Amino acid sequence: MPELSEVKIPDIGDFADVEIIEVLVAPGDKVAAEDPLLTLESDKATMEIPSPADGVIHSINVEVGNRVSEGSVVMMLEAAEKSSQTAAAAEAEKSVSPSPATDSAGETKTSDRSAAEEPNLKSSPPASLPPPVQKSGTEAPHASPGVRRFARELGADLTQVNGSGPKGRILKEDVKKWIKHKLSSPAAASTAGAGIPEIPAVDFTKFGEIETVSLSRIKKLSGPHLQRAWLNIPHVTHQDETDITELEEFRQSIKEEAAKEGIRITLLGFVMKTLVGALKNFPNFNASLHPNGENLILKKYFNIGIAVDTPNGLVVPVIKDVDRKSISELAAAMGELSQKAREGKLSPADMQGGCISISSLGGIGGTAFTPIVNAPEVAILGLARSRIKPLWDGEQFQPRLMQPLSLSYDHRVIDGAEAARFCAYLSRSLADVRRLAL
Repeated sequence: MPELSEVKIPDIGDFADVEIIEVLVAPGDKVAAEDPLLTLESDKATMEIPSPADGVIHSINVEVGNRVSEGSVVMMLEAAEKSSQTAAAAEAEKSVSPSPATDSAGETKTSDRSAAEEPNLKSSPPASLPPPVQKSGTEAPHASPGVRRFARELGADLTQVNGSGPKGRILKEDVKKWIKHKLSSPAAASTAGAGIPEIPAVDFTKFGEIETVSLSRIKKLSGPHLQRAWLNIPHVTHQDETDITELEEFRQSIKEEAAKEGIRITLLGFVMKTLVGALKNFPNFNASLHPNGENLILKKYFNIGIAVDTPNGLVVPVIKDVDRKSISELAAAMGELSQKAREGKLSPADMQGGCISISSLGGIGGTAFTPIVNAPEVAILGLARSRIKPLWDGEQFQPRLMQPLSLSYDHRVIDGAEAARFCAYLSRSLADVRRLAL
Protein backbone atom coordinates (compact mmCIF):
# COMPACT_ATOMS: atom_id res chain seq x y z
CA MET A 1 0.00 0.00 0.00
CA PRO A 2 1.56 3.33 -0.99
CA GLU A 3 2.12 5.93 1.72
CA LEU A 4 -0.41 8.66 1.08
CA SER A 5 -0.86 12.13 2.52
CA GLU A 6 -3.85 14.43 2.33
CA VAL A 7 -3.65 17.65 0.33
CA LYS A 8 -5.79 20.21 2.14
CA ILE A 9 -6.85 23.74 1.30
CA PRO A 10 -4.47 26.00 3.25
CA ASP A 11 -5.33 29.26 5.01
CA ILE A 12 -7.09 31.42 2.38
CA GLY A 13 -8.17 34.19 4.72
CA ASP A 14 -11.80 34.67 5.62
CA PHE A 15 -13.06 33.10 2.41
CA ALA A 16 -15.31 30.02 2.62
CA ASP A 17 -17.08 27.93 0.00
CA VAL A 18 -14.72 29.18 -2.71
CA GLU A 19 -15.37 27.76 -6.18
CA ILE A 20 -12.80 25.61 -7.97
CA ILE A 21 -12.42 26.94 -11.52
CA GLU A 22 -9.49 24.76 -12.66
CA VAL A 23 -7.96 21.42 -11.72
CA LEU A 24 -4.40 21.65 -12.99
CA VAL A 25 -3.24 18.06 -12.41
CA ALA A 26 -4.46 14.50 -12.96
CA PRO A 27 -3.87 11.20 -11.12
CA GLY A 28 -0.38 9.95 -11.88
CA ASP A 29 1.10 13.40 -12.45
CA LYS A 30 4.44 14.12 -10.79
CA VAL A 31 4.48 17.39 -8.86
CA ALA A 32 7.10 19.34 -6.97
CA ALA A 33 6.53 21.33 -3.80
CA GLU A 34 4.77 24.65 -4.56
CA ASP A 35 3.57 23.47 -8.00
CA PRO A 36 -0.02 24.72 -8.56
CA LEU A 37 -2.69 22.04 -8.17
CA LEU A 38 -5.99 23.95 -8.23
CA THR A 39 -7.24 27.42 -9.06
CA LEU A 40 -9.92 28.94 -6.81
CA GLU A 41 -11.97 32.03 -7.55
CA SER A 42 -13.72 34.12 -4.91
CA ASP A 43 -15.73 37.27 -5.52
CA LYS A 44 -12.53 39.31 -5.11
CA ALA A 45 -9.52 37.29 -6.19
CA THR A 46 -8.16 34.22 -7.97
CA MET A 47 -5.90 31.91 -5.94
CA GLU A 48 -3.68 28.96 -6.89
CA ILE A 49 -3.36 26.15 -4.35
CA PRO A 50 0.21 24.77 -4.32
CA SER A 51 1.43 21.26 -3.66
CA PRO A 52 2.68 20.87 -0.06
CA ALA A 53 5.49 18.48 -1.10
CA ASP A 54 7.12 16.55 -3.93
CA GLY A 55 5.27 13.45 -5.06
CA VAL A 56 2.74 11.90 -7.41
CA ILE A 57 -0.97 12.68 -7.48
CA HIS A 58 -2.68 9.49 -6.32
CA SER A 59 -6.32 10.58 -6.49
CA ILE A 60 -8.41 13.73 -6.77
CA ASN A 61 -11.44 14.25 -4.53
CA VAL A 62 -12.86 17.36 -6.20
CA GLU A 63 -13.75 18.68 -9.63
CA VAL A 64 -14.36 21.98 -11.35
CA GLY A 65 -17.40 23.73 -9.88
CA ASN A 66 -17.02 22.26 -6.38
CA ARG A 67 -16.69 24.70 -3.47
CA VAL A 68 -14.05 24.30 -0.79
CA SER A 69 -12.90 26.01 2.42
CA GLU A 70 -9.78 25.94 4.56
CA GLY A 71 -9.05 22.35 5.61
CA SER A 72 -11.01 20.68 2.77
CA VAL A 73 -9.21 17.54 1.53
CA VAL A 74 -8.89 17.89 -2.24
CA MET A 75 -6.31 15.28 -3.26
CA MET A 76 -4.21 12.38 -2.05
CA LEU A 77 -0.46 12.69 -2.65
CA GLU A 78 1.99 9.81 -2.76
CA ALA A 79 5.34 10.86 -1.33
CA ALA A 80 8.19 11.21 -3.82
CA GLU A 81 10.28 8.35 -2.43
CA LYS A 82 7.24 6.03 -2.60
CA SER A 83 6.05 7.10 -6.02
CA SER A 84 8.06 4.99 -8.50
CA GLN A 85 5.40 2.29 -8.97
CA THR A 86 2.59 4.80 -9.34
CA ALA A 87 4.61 6.84 -11.84
CA ALA A 88 5.34 3.70 -13.86
CA ALA A 89 1.66 2.81 -13.80
CA ALA A 90 0.79 6.27 -15.01
CA GLU A 91 3.23 5.93 -17.91
CA ALA A 92 1.73 2.54 -18.76
CA GLU A 93 -1.76 4.04 -18.72
CA LYS A 94 -0.65 6.82 -21.06
CA SER A 95 0.85 4.25 -23.45
CA VAL A 96 -2.48 2.42 -23.83
CA SER A 97 -4.67 5.52 -23.81
CA PRO A 98 -5.27 7.65 -26.93
CA SER A 99 -3.34 10.94 -26.92
CA PRO A 100 -5.51 13.96 -26.26
CA ALA A 101 -6.18 16.07 -29.31
CA THR A 102 -5.91 19.84 -29.28
CA ASP A 103 -7.99 22.34 -31.18
CA SER A 104 -6.73 25.40 -33.04
CA ALA A 105 -6.67 27.40 -29.79
CA GLY A 106 -4.37 24.87 -28.14
CA GLU A 107 -7.04 23.63 -25.72
CA THR A 108 -7.07 19.91 -24.89
CA LYS A 109 -10.11 17.91 -25.96
CA THR A 110 -11.12 15.18 -23.54
CA SER A 111 -11.34 11.59 -24.73
CA ASP A 112 -14.78 10.06 -25.31
CA ARG A 113 -13.75 6.82 -23.61
CA SER A 114 -15.77 6.02 -20.52
CA ALA A 115 -14.20 5.42 -17.12
CA ALA A 116 -15.13 1.74 -17.38
CA GLU A 117 -12.87 1.33 -20.47
CA GLU A 118 -9.78 2.79 -18.77
CA PRO A 119 -7.30 0.22 -17.35
CA ASN A 120 -7.41 0.15 -13.56
CA LEU A 121 -3.70 0.65 -12.87
CA LYS A 122 -3.91 2.55 -9.58
CA SER A 123 -4.73 1.17 -6.17
CA SER A 124 -7.69 2.65 -4.30
CA PRO A 125 -7.15 4.89 -1.30
CA PRO A 126 -7.75 3.43 2.17
CA ALA A 127 -11.39 3.17 3.22
CA SER A 128 -10.85 5.78 5.94
CA LEU A 129 -9.93 8.44 3.37
CA PRO A 130 -12.44 10.50 1.38
CA PRO A 131 -13.16 8.74 -1.94
CA PRO A 132 -12.40 10.47 -5.23
CA VAL A 133 -15.31 12.30 -6.83
CA GLN A 134 -17.37 9.99 -9.01
CA LYS A 135 -18.78 11.32 -12.25
CA SER A 136 -22.50 10.98 -12.78
CA GLY A 137 -23.88 8.86 -15.56
CA THR A 138 -24.64 11.96 -17.61
CA GLU A 139 -21.96 12.72 -20.20
CA ALA A 140 -20.01 15.89 -19.41
CA PRO A 141 -20.60 18.81 -21.78
CA HIS A 142 -18.04 19.02 -24.58
CA ALA A 143 -16.43 22.45 -24.04
CA SER A 144 -13.00 23.98 -23.50
CA PRO A 145 -11.91 25.29 -20.07
CA GLY A 146 -12.25 28.85 -21.36
CA VAL A 147 -15.85 28.28 -22.41
CA ARG A 148 -16.63 26.55 -19.10
CA ARG A 149 -15.27 29.56 -17.20
CA PHE A 150 -17.28 31.90 -19.42
CA ALA A 151 -20.43 29.88 -18.73
CA ARG A 152 -19.83 29.97 -14.95
CA GLU A 153 -19.45 33.76 -15.04
CA LEU A 154 -22.83 34.05 -16.79
CA GLY A 155 -24.53 31.34 -14.76
CA ALA A 156 -25.14 29.13 -17.80
CA ASP A 157 -25.84 25.40 -17.36
CA LEU A 158 -23.72 23.76 -20.08
CA THR A 159 -25.73 20.54 -19.87
CA GLN A 160 -28.61 22.47 -21.44
CA VAL A 161 -26.56 24.16 -24.17
CA ASN A 162 -26.44 22.72 -27.67
CA GLY A 163 -22.94 22.90 -29.17
CA SER A 164 -22.50 24.09 -32.75
CA GLY A 165 -18.77 23.34 -32.99
CA PRO A 166 -17.06 20.21 -34.35
CA LYS A 167 -18.46 17.02 -32.79
CA GLY A 168 -20.97 19.07 -30.83
CA ARG A 169 -18.34 21.18 -29.08
CA ILE A 170 -19.92 24.10 -27.17
CA LEU A 171 -18.64 27.52 -28.26
CA LYS A 172 -18.95 30.91 -26.56
CA GLU A 173 -21.55 31.90 -29.15
CA ASP A 174 -23.68 28.92 -28.07
CA VAL A 175 -23.52 30.05 -24.44
CA LYS A 176 -24.52 33.60 -25.42
CA LYS A 177 -27.51 32.33 -27.41
CA TRP A 178 -28.63 30.17 -24.47
CA ILE A 179 -28.40 33.13 -22.06
CA LYS A 180 -30.39 35.36 -24.45
CA HIS A 181 -33.07 32.70 -24.74
CA LYS A 182 -33.31 32.33 -20.95
CA LEU A 183 -33.50 36.08 -20.39
CA SER A 184 -36.28 36.46 -22.93
CA SER A 185 -38.40 33.70 -21.41
CA PRO A 186 -41.34 34.65 -19.13
CA ALA A 187 -39.91 32.56 -16.26
CA ALA A 188 -36.66 34.55 -16.26
CA ALA A 189 -38.52 37.84 -16.26
CA SER A 190 -40.56 36.80 -13.23
CA THR A 191 -37.55 35.66 -11.12
CA ALA A 192 -34.73 38.01 -12.13
CA GLY A 193 -33.43 40.33 -9.41
CA ALA A 194 -35.23 38.50 -6.58
CA GLY A 195 -38.63 39.92 -7.46
CA ILE A 196 -37.39 43.28 -8.76
CA PRO A 197 -38.77 43.90 -12.26
CA GLU A 198 -36.13 43.43 -14.92
CA ILE A 199 -35.10 46.37 -17.11
CA PRO A 200 -36.63 45.74 -20.53
CA ALA A 201 -34.17 44.82 -23.27
CA VAL A 202 -33.74 47.43 -26.01
CA ASP A 203 -32.53 46.86 -29.56
CA PHE A 204 -30.15 49.82 -29.79
CA THR A 205 -29.21 48.99 -33.37
CA LYS A 206 -32.49 50.62 -34.42
CA PHE A 207 -31.05 53.99 -33.46
CA GLY A 208 -27.55 53.75 -34.87
CA GLU A 209 -24.26 51.93 -34.86
CA ILE A 210 -23.26 50.17 -31.62
CA GLU A 211 -20.39 48.15 -30.24
CA THR A 212 -20.64 45.52 -27.49
CA VAL A 213 -17.63 45.14 -25.20
CA SER A 214 -17.13 42.83 -22.24
CA LEU A 215 -16.94 44.21 -18.70
CA SER A 216 -13.59 43.73 -16.97
CA ARG A 217 -13.31 40.73 -14.67
CA ILE A 218 -13.15 43.00 -11.60
CA LYS A 219 -16.39 44.74 -12.59
CA LYS A 220 -18.10 41.41 -13.24
CA LEU A 221 -17.17 40.27 -9.73
CA SER A 222 -17.72 43.55 -7.87
CA GLY A 223 -21.03 44.35 -9.58
CA PRO A 224 -23.09 41.71 -7.75
CA HIS A 225 -21.40 42.69 -4.45
CA LEU A 226 -22.35 46.35 -4.93
CA GLN A 227 -25.89 45.47 -5.95
CA ARG A 228 -26.27 43.19 -2.93
CA ALA A 229 -25.04 45.95 -0.62
CA TRP A 230 -27.34 48.55 -2.21
CA LEU A 231 -30.41 46.30 -1.98
CA ASN A 232 -29.78 45.06 1.58
CA ILE A 233 -28.49 48.18 3.32
CA PRO A 234 -30.72 51.21 3.94
CA HIS A 235 -28.22 53.84 2.80
CA VAL A 236 -28.21 57.41 4.07
CA THR A 237 -25.48 59.91 3.13
CA HIS A 238 -24.54 62.85 5.38
CA GLN A 239 -22.75 65.75 3.65
CA ASP A 240 -20.38 68.12 5.47
CA GLU A 241 -17.14 70.04 4.89
CA THR A 242 -14.07 70.93 6.91
CA ASP A 243 -11.45 73.66 6.80
CA ILE A 244 -8.10 72.02 5.94
CA THR A 245 -6.14 75.23 5.30
CA GLU A 246 -3.69 74.67 8.15
CA LEU A 247 -3.50 70.94 7.47
CA GLU A 248 -2.57 71.57 3.85
CA GLU A 249 0.13 74.07 4.91
CA PHE A 250 1.60 71.44 7.24
CA ARG A 251 1.43 68.75 4.54
CA GLN A 252 3.30 70.98 2.12
CA SER A 253 5.98 71.67 4.75
CA ILE A 254 6.82 67.96 5.15
CA LYS A 255 6.19 66.83 1.58
CA GLU A 256 9.67 67.50 0.22
CA GLU A 257 11.42 65.81 3.14
CA ALA A 258 9.26 62.69 2.71
CA ALA A 259 9.85 62.69 -1.05
CA LYS A 260 13.58 62.24 -0.45
CA GLU A 261 12.72 58.93 1.20
CA GLY A 262 10.48 57.94 -1.72
CA ILE A 263 7.25 58.62 0.21
CA ARG A 264 4.38 60.68 -1.17
CA ILE A 265 2.46 62.42 1.61
CA THR A 266 -1.21 62.97 0.72
CA LEU A 267 -4.34 64.09 2.53
CA LEU A 268 -5.48 60.47 2.88
CA GLY A 269 -2.94 59.64 5.58
CA PHE A 270 -4.24 62.47 7.76
CA VAL A 271 -7.84 61.45 7.12
CA MET A 272 -7.06 57.86 8.13
CA LYS A 273 -5.49 58.96 11.42
CA THR A 274 -8.50 61.17 12.10
CA LEU A 275 -10.86 58.30 11.31
CA VAL A 276 -9.20 56.15 13.97
CA GLY A 277 -10.01 58.79 16.58
CA ALA A 278 -13.59 58.99 15.32
CA LEU A 279 -13.99 55.20 15.44
CA LYS A 280 -12.74 55.14 19.04
CA ASN A 281 -15.20 57.86 20.03
CA PHE A 282 -18.10 56.38 18.05
CA PRO A 283 -17.64 52.56 18.27
CA ASN A 284 -20.86 51.80 16.39
CA PHE A 285 -19.04 52.87 13.23
CA ASN A 286 -16.31 50.29 13.90
CA ALA A 287 -18.76 47.41 13.81
CA SER A 288 -20.70 44.96 11.67
CA LEU A 289 -24.30 43.87 12.02
CA HIS A 290 -24.63 40.26 13.16
CA PRO A 291 -26.29 37.96 10.57
CA ASN A 292 -29.22 37.51 12.96
CA GLY A 293 -29.90 41.25 12.71
CA GLU A 294 -30.23 41.51 16.50
CA ASN A 295 -26.61 41.98 17.63
CA LEU A 296 -23.75 44.31 16.76
CA ILE A 297 -20.19 42.99 16.43
CA LEU A 298 -17.86 45.68 17.81
CA LYS A 299 -14.27 45.56 16.52
CA LYS A 300 -11.26 46.42 18.67
CA TYR A 301 -8.86 46.81 15.74
CA PHE A 302 -8.56 49.67 13.25
CA ASN A 303 -8.15 48.61 9.61
CA ILE A 304 -9.18 51.03 6.86
CA GLY A 305 -9.94 50.19 3.23
CA ILE A 306 -8.85 52.58 0.48
CA ALA A 307 -10.70 52.46 -2.85
CA VAL A 308 -8.14 52.35 -5.68
CA ASP A 309 -8.99 53.10 -9.30
CA THR A 310 -7.24 50.65 -11.66
CA PRO A 311 -7.45 50.18 -15.45
CA ASN A 312 -9.69 47.13 -14.85
CA GLY A 313 -11.98 48.61 -12.20
CA LEU A 314 -12.22 49.57 -8.56
CA VAL A 315 -10.58 47.50 -5.80
CA VAL A 316 -10.37 48.18 -2.05
CA PRO A 317 -7.10 47.10 -0.39
CA VAL A 318 -7.02 47.39 3.39
CA ILE A 319 -4.38 49.17 5.48
CA LYS A 320 -3.99 47.19 8.72
CA ASP A 321 -3.43 48.62 12.24
CA VAL A 322 -3.80 52.26 11.22
CA ASP A 323 -3.75 53.29 14.88
CA ARG A 324 -0.17 52.01 15.20
CA LYS A 325 1.24 53.68 12.08
CA SER A 326 2.59 57.19 11.56
CA ILE A 327 1.57 59.42 8.66
CA SER A 328 4.76 58.43 6.80
CA GLU A 329 4.16 54.72 7.42
CA LEU A 330 0.58 55.04 6.18
CA ALA A 331 1.77 56.85 3.05
CA ALA A 332 4.30 54.09 2.35
CA ALA A 333 1.69 51.36 2.90
CA MET A 334 -0.80 53.10 0.59
CA GLY A 335 1.84 53.47 -2.12
CA GLU A 336 2.73 49.79 -1.95
CA LEU A 337 -0.86 48.54 -2.01
CA SER A 338 -1.88 50.97 -4.77
CA GLN A 339 0.97 49.70 -6.94
CA LYS A 340 -0.03 46.08 -6.32
CA ALA A 341 -3.65 46.97 -7.16
CA ARG A 342 -2.73 48.55 -10.49
CA GLU A 343 -0.57 45.54 -11.37
CA GLY A 344 -3.34 43.11 -10.41
CA LYS A 345 -1.18 41.51 -7.70
CA LEU A 346 -3.37 42.02 -4.63
CA SER A 347 -3.81 38.88 -2.54
CA PRO A 348 -7.05 37.98 -0.73
CA ALA A 349 -5.40 38.99 2.57
CA ASP A 350 -4.73 42.47 1.15
CA MET A 351 -8.49 43.05 0.76
CA GLN A 352 -9.82 41.54 3.99
CA GLY A 353 -10.46 42.80 7.50
CA GLY A 354 -11.61 46.36 6.82
CA CYS A 355 -13.49 48.34 9.48
CA ILE A 356 -14.45 51.35 7.34
CA SER A 357 -13.55 52.46 3.81
CA ILE A 358 -12.52 55.71 2.14
CA SER A 359 -13.41 56.58 -1.45
CA SER A 360 -11.49 59.63 -2.65
CA LEU A 361 -12.38 61.41 -5.89
CA GLY A 362 -10.55 64.58 -4.97
CA GLY A 363 -7.94 64.10 -7.64
CA ILE A 364 -10.65 64.03 -10.31
CA GLY A 365 -13.31 66.49 -9.14
CA GLY A 366 -16.83 66.78 -7.83
CA THR A 367 -18.44 68.54 -4.90
CA ALA A 368 -20.19 65.56 -3.24
CA PHE A 369 -21.35 62.01 -4.00
CA THR A 370 -22.99 58.97 -2.41
CA PRO A 371 -20.50 56.13 -1.91
CA ILE A 372 -21.96 52.65 -1.42
CA VAL A 373 -21.24 51.02 1.95
CA ASN A 374 -18.73 48.19 1.55
CA ALA A 375 -20.66 45.46 3.42
CA PRO A 376 -20.24 44.00 5.99
CA GLU A 377 -18.88 47.39 7.09
CA VAL A 378 -21.50 49.91 8.21
CA ALA A 379 -20.03 53.16 6.85
CA ILE A 380 -17.85 54.63 4.11
CA LEU A 381 -16.33 58.11 3.84
CA GLY A 382 -16.25 59.90 0.48
CA LEU A 383 -13.83 62.74 -0.29
CA ALA A 384 -14.52 65.10 -3.20
CA ARG A 385 -12.23 67.90 -4.45
CA SER A 386 -11.24 70.60 -1.94
CA ARG A 387 -11.83 74.22 -2.96
CA ILE A 388 -10.95 77.71 -1.78
CA LYS A 389 -14.05 79.37 -0.34
CA PRO A 390 -14.65 82.71 1.44
CA LEU A 391 -15.32 82.11 5.13
CA TRP A 392 -16.54 84.80 7.54
CA ASP A 393 -14.28 85.09 10.60
CA GLY A 394 -16.50 87.54 12.47
CA GLU A 395 -14.96 90.60 10.91
CA GLN A 396 -14.28 89.80 7.28
CA PHE A 397 -14.25 87.03 4.70
CA GLN A 398 -11.08 84.94 4.58
CA PRO A 399 -10.04 82.52 1.79
CA ARG A 400 -10.04 79.00 3.28
CA LEU A 401 -9.42 75.59 1.73
CA MET A 402 -12.58 73.55 2.34
CA GLN A 403 -12.73 69.76 2.03
CA PRO A 404 -16.15 68.14 1.29
CA LEU A 405 -17.06 65.02 3.31
CA SER A 406 -19.71 62.49 2.21
CA LEU A 407 -20.48 59.86 4.86
CA SER A 408 -22.74 56.98 3.77
CA TYR A 409 -23.94 54.69 6.55
CA ASP A 410 -26.18 51.74 7.34
CA HIS A 411 -29.29 53.25 8.95
CA ARG A 412 -30.05 49.97 10.73
CA VAL A 413 -26.95 50.55 12.88
CA ILE A 414 -26.38 54.32 12.81
CA ASP A 415 -28.95 57.08 13.11
CA GLY A 416 -28.73 60.56 11.59
CA ALA A 417 -27.70 62.35 14.78
CA GLU A 418 -24.82 59.95 15.37
CA ALA A 419 -23.63 60.38 11.78
CA ALA A 420 -23.74 64.18 12.15
CA ARG A 421 -21.65 63.97 15.34
CA PHE A 422 -19.19 61.64 13.64
CA CYS A 423 -18.70 64.10 10.77
CA ALA A 424 -18.44 67.02 13.19
CA TYR A 425 -15.63 65.19 15.01
CA LEU A 426 -13.82 64.59 11.69
CA SER A 427 -14.28 68.23 10.73
CA ARG A 428 -12.88 69.57 14.03
CA SER A 429 -9.91 67.20 13.97
CA LEU A 430 -8.91 67.91 10.38
CA ALA A 431 -9.29 71.65 10.89
CA ASP A 432 -6.73 71.61 13.73
CA VAL A 433 -3.58 69.74 12.77
CA ARG A 434 -2.51 69.70 16.43
CA ARG A 435 -5.28 67.20 17.16
CA LEU A 436 -3.65 64.58 14.91
CA ALA A 437 -1.44 61.97 16.59
CA LEU A 438 1.59 62.03 14.31
